[in-house]
Amino acid sequence: MSDQPTSQPRPEFKGEPHQEQPRLRPIRVVGMPVQGPDGQQQMMMGISDARQISPSMVAAHPAFQGVLGLMDGTRALDAIVEEVGKGLQRSMLEQFVAQLDDAGLLEGPVFDKMLAEVREAFDKADTLPPGSTAQMADMLVMGKHGEETTDEQKKTEGPETLRAAMRGWIEQAKQQEGFRPLESLPAGIVAPHLDYPRGWLNYASVYGALEGLEAPDRVVILGTNHFGVSTGVCGVDKGYETPLGTMPLDSELFESLKSALGEDDSAKLLAERYDHENEHSIELHLPWIQHVFGKDLPVLGALVHDPSRANGDSYDGNGLALDPFVEALSKALEGVGGRTLIISSADLSHVGPSFGDRVNLLEEEGEGAQMREQVLQHDREMIKHLEEGRPEDLIGAMAWQQNPTRWCSAGNLIAGMKLARASKLDVLRYNAAMDQQGQAMVSSVAGVWAAAE
Repeated sequence: MSDQPTSQPRPEFKGEPHQEQPRLRPIRVVGMPVQGPDGQQQMMMGISDARQISPSMVAAHPAFQGVLGLMDGTRALDAIVEEVGKGLQRSMLEQFVAQLDDAGLLEGPVFDKMLAEVREAFDKADTLPPGSTAQMADMLVMGKHGEETTDEQKKTEGPETLRAAMRGWIEQAKQQEGFRPLESLPAGIVAPHLDYPRGWLNYASVYGALEGLEAPDRVVILGTNHFGVSTGVCGVDKGYETPLGTMPLDSELFESLKSALGEDDSAKLLAERYDHENEHSIELHLPWIQHVFGKDLPVLGALVHDPSRANGDSYDGNGLALDPFVEALSKALEGVGGRTLIISSADLSHVGPSFGDRVNLLEEEGEGAQMREQVLQHDREMIKHLEEGRPEDLIGAMAWQQNPTRWCSAGNLIAGMKLARASKLDVLRYNAAMDQQGQAMVSSVAGVWAAAE
């Protein structure tokens, strides 16, 4: 069973080499409630593309969970059937493989064609289309009109509805104890890349503090590479679109950066530029910038890898390391002049069942309460390194402790601090957001990269 309409024929197993010895691409697996033939709801396994190249999802019986790990390209179907046992028949496995292949979730011609089309469209465009921000605007409009919301309503009402939501969030943030407006434009800020419903307070706390200040000449947004394959810093030669407008690429800064990097490192910077196609960590900041400063500023975006894994070098030695990127971008910024706002788009800890932890985060006592306290304590210790201007200690601590609470943005925090030439992080607000089911808790800060006093 797949996500295709039931009126369409099931994909055919053709016995091609890549199907006979399947290699599964990086996937995500989630619980997927569906209505069975008897009208009763049953839980299936939803399988989708972790790299977000394929838009399809395959729904399969949970019994196939044990099959997925065996599709590593080293086993033929008969070997998988024999290893799994438990009544698995080859005909059942053939149908499952055909569905995965049709959805582009196996290495093979279907995925290769899908990838080529995505990359061709990517390279033809000057800007990256809206993804997460458009979905957020659509959701807000649907909140007004319900399930009968039309595409025309989403298109016409989305921009102002999103602006109204940001105005409301900023006003709520200003009512919070400890809110501090900024008197002048800082060199840089830190804010989350959480979805707005969970992260709005920290977004609003820092962007609300910028209201009324003169706009910078450009923004440099440093994000986290959630879905891509780059092993180092990953750049892109594109601007960005949101429901509020288009923020163009700062071409002058981009060309200066490439000049400072040199030919080889520039090639490394852009080798996996397609990683930006569906990445949300940069995009989610753009409407806030457009709203607060009232215009579409030139932008340069980059995704920064984790420096604690290889002491700042790329994971495999083939990507762009952190220090050469920071040095080249610092030189490029000096060359173009003007006022630049550096933005570290950073989430911190990620814990709970959604991330593999077998614990109920909603527990008031026991393991759930202990995990919540562990996150708060670990975050305090790691943030202190930044507050006291000791970024190298943060890298060392993360490497030594093996990142126990899954911080995802140490790289852009370190790069942001260096590019802003900051002596410390001035934390405006800390927050740990958890969903109502206790499946995931993600922490973040709102902060300013502060110069020496």
